[in-house]
Amino acid sequence: MRIVGIRGDRMETKMAADPEAEKYYLEKEQITVDSDDEFQYEEVPVDEDFVAADLEEDLDAAVRTIRVTEEDAQATARKEGISKPSVTQHPEVVDDFVRNFLVRIGMSRTLDCFQTEWYELQQRGLLHEEDIGVVPDIYSRNQNLDNEIKFLKSEVEKYKDAAMKAKETYVKLRKERDYHRMHHKRVVQEKNKLITDIKRLKRHYAQYEPTLQQLKKKYEVAMKEKMLSKLERDRAMGQVTGLQSTLKSMESFKGGSVLTQKAGDQSRRDVPMDEAGYGPTQRMLVEERQRAMMDVRELPQAYKRHSNDSEFPPDTGVNPYLSQVKSLPGHLTRTGGFRLSNTFQAHSHPVSSLSLHPRKQILATSSDDHTWKMWSVPGGDIIMTGEGHMDWVSGCDFHPSGSKLATSSGDTTVKIWDFSKAECIHTFTDHTHAVWGCTWHSCGDFLASCSLDNTSKVWDLNSLRCRYTLRGHADSVNSIEFLPYSNTLLTSSADKTISLWDARMGLCAQTFYGHLHSVNYATFNLKGDMVASCDSYGIAKVWDVRAVAPIVSFETGPHPANRVGFDPSGTVLAIASNDSTIKMYEVSNGKLSSLVGHEDAVQCLLFDRSGEFLVSGGSDCTVRIWS
Repeated sequence: MRIVGIRGDRMETKMAADPEAEKYYLEKEQITVDSDDEFQYEEVPVDEDFVAADLEEDLDAAVRTIRVTEEDAQATARKEGISKPSVTQHPEVVDDFVRNFLVRIGMSRTLDCFQTEWYELQQRGLLHEEDIGVVPDIYSRNQNLDNEIKFLKSEVEKYKDAAMKAKETYVKLRKERDYHRMHHKRVVQEKNKLITDIKRLKRHYAQYEPTLQQLKKKYEVAMKEKMLSKLERDRAMGQVTGLQSTLKSMESFKGGSVLTQKAGDQSRRDVPMDEAGYGPTQRMLVEERQRAMMDVRELPQAYKRHSNDSEFPPDTGVNPYLSQVKSLPGHLTRTGGFRLSNTFQAHSHPVSSLSLHPRKQILATSSDDHTWKMWSVPGGDIIMTGEGHMDWVSGCDFHPSGSKLATSSGDTTVKIWDFSKAECIHTFTDHTHAVWGCTWHSCGDFLASCSLDNTSKVWDLNSLRCRYTLRGHADSVNSIEFLPYSNTLLTSSADKTISLWDARMGLCAQTFYGHLHSVNYATFNLKGDMVASCDSYGIAKVWDVRAVAPIVSFETGPHPANRVGFDPSGTVLAIASNDSTIKMYEVSNGKLSSLVGHEDAVQCLLFDRSGEFLVSGGSDCTVRIWS
């Protein structure tokens, strides 16, 4: 047996040189063992002497003959036309088909068994012609179709992978598009905000122009008056110098001629003299001085320098709201204490202050968006919006009658708003820096405010002027509050102190020392015998007003405490913290709990007069009602 490469009638199988190849074909042929040596060949004799004369070797003639033959062959080919060779595909025999199938699926041992049995049967002649013929076309076609299906499936898998990658890329690009779109919207919002701020600043600075013009005119008038005063002074100095030289000359010629003496006597007679020896000018100066030094006790009893000034009411010490603190507050008797009952978006900027109407369920809020608003509570429906301040509105407080509202602002002004007229009826402008807060006297005729200029002021609503400026704090005055139905004022300051003032005289009556950091807020309880305060490090203190000493001190930090407030009973203290919670401190047992609900710092809070609900506002621009 030997292995040869054949096509057609011979068996054809490919064998790969590399044993690790996945597919290969074996080519084998069964040949009968016959020896060529037994064949008898007939020897042909060669007559070397027989050579034609015309067949002698001639190189040139041979070359010419070859060329002519080639040219004839080319001409014949051009004439008859020679068809291009074509590949003829012969049908595959049965055994080759089986072998290829077994090789393709990797059944090498089955292939060996098949070949052994196949060749044995063929040797014995047991295989018929129809058994060893070619494979029918349907099998070949099925094989080709299977191959094509496999190829197409592989292509489909490739396309699926490409489609999945394209889908992932599309999703990624869509996310990037959404991100960039959101970023673009944010940039547009910031741009619009900046444009609004620039316009507001332009309007704000445009208001300075009239003031600058007035100041310029006043400056020019003052300079003119200064020049006139200087000219009058120079003229008076010249006259004094002339008089002094005249006196000296008169003294030098005292023993001179009689004519000079008579002339001097005549000149002295021309000047009228009174009994004290004063001339007219000196006599007028003496009279004015005496009039200015007249004793104040000689003035009439009803005399007023400003006729429209209001009278401070007497301190009776009677607070009609004390009747509400006889029973325990409802939030202490109920299980769980306060719970969040309502939330509404109040402003576009942080809420800075709150105030409840003295008679109705109406809430006033002020904000850093330069406006104040009135809401119905607990529903949260808006009633009124006030615009007019040029900077953030820091505080608001209802008039005791409920007909007016006072607001303080970072534009250094305090405004009075009349609800019946729906407008601002007056603006106080005496502060030189931002105003932090304001509070009404219970009689409604006086308003107090505190400012960054280290002072507090008491305003008279009838004469529309500043009655007293309270000076004594060494740093910004952060809060101010009237004790209800009293003339006592309470202030807290960044100089770490709390002070009590007599509003009738504008004098400091007492100062509380103990805080180590800036005091953000201080307030009375309803009885007026305790004061609560909080500072920028979250330390809260409760003070005894009579003993001028702290009763208790506790920490709510490390975040700053922005506002404190007693409930009507004075047993619970609420602290607005910068950590977005409200701390509830029970004074009797020292228990501290938290109300969680705000999403940013809590800036302000207050209890209603019955203590049934608590209102808070924060930097998340919302107002929340706890009940």
